[in-house]
Amino acid sequence: MKLHAFKIRIQVFLYLTSSQPFSKGEGQEEVLSFGEDLGEVLIQQVKSNHMETILNLQQVSKTYKSGSRVLTVLDNVSFAVQAGSALSIVGPSGSGKTTLLGLCAGLDRSSSGNVELQHMQLEVLNEDQLASVRNKYVGFIFQNFQLMPTLTALENVMVPLELRGEKKVRARSMDLLDKVGLADRSHHYPAQLSGGEQQRVSIARAFANRPRILFADEPTGNLDAETSGKIVNLIFDLNKEAGTTLLLVTHNAELAARTQRIIHLKGGKIVADKPTTTTVSNI
Repeated sequence: MKLHAFKIRIQVFLYLTSSQPFSKGEGQEEVLSFGEDLGEVLIQQVKSNHMETILNLQQVSKTYKSGSRVLTVLDNVSFAVQAGSALSIVGPSGSGKTTLLGLCAGLDRSSSGNVELQHMQLEVLNEDQLASVRNKYVGFIFQNFQLMPTLTALENVMVPLELRGEKKVRARSMDLLDKVGLADRSHHYPAQLSGGEQQRVSIARAFANRPRILFADEPTGNLDAETSGKIVNLIFDLNKEAGTTLLLVTHNAELAARTQRIIHLKGGKIVADKPTTTTVSNI
């Protein structure tokens, strides 16, 4: 038994010190050969503790004053998101989904509680610091696109790169437009593009700064079914290619089911937080 425990400790040590942590079948043979259950449990616990948390909310609430009344939009919301994962937030209209997404992305401030993004407490940052965090780490896809009407598709994608002071801005922006299938529409203005094309421009813009986390608010809400399918595939393909963390708000059960985890909001509270192996209904 002492030998078994020693071998397990060796495997855990190798996992922690390896620059490329092994997967099952690469270095775990000894653990699995003499005690698969115990060895696997320990390895998974170490992996779980070793994973980076990119977003962490603790007891977050958001209230608004309306005359003498106080409207509670979010009520004591807590959850954490691991880097590289994909999570969806679902729930009925008015449940606080969009408000929650805005707080997570640093677009708004909570009334109480803590929001930690990329190991930074957002509530202690000023507006300039929040803008810097968003530009460095965050991508955002809006339901209504939020393109600048006086800029071409190419110029809209270039904006976040220009703000970062990057080089070869035009070349990278054209490459992103090519990836979303709009290289031939790069010099068109938003008013000259269809809804699906505008959303593809906003997706290219969201990926322009190579974000560590991508927020998408009803990315298919204003699109027809055929276009929605193409947009969804595009988001997941680009997200997989970039290895970005994905957090999206949706009413679409099929879209939610493509993420690894679903948080269900109702009345500003989390009523369910489950992996997508469970059946999604009544979203």
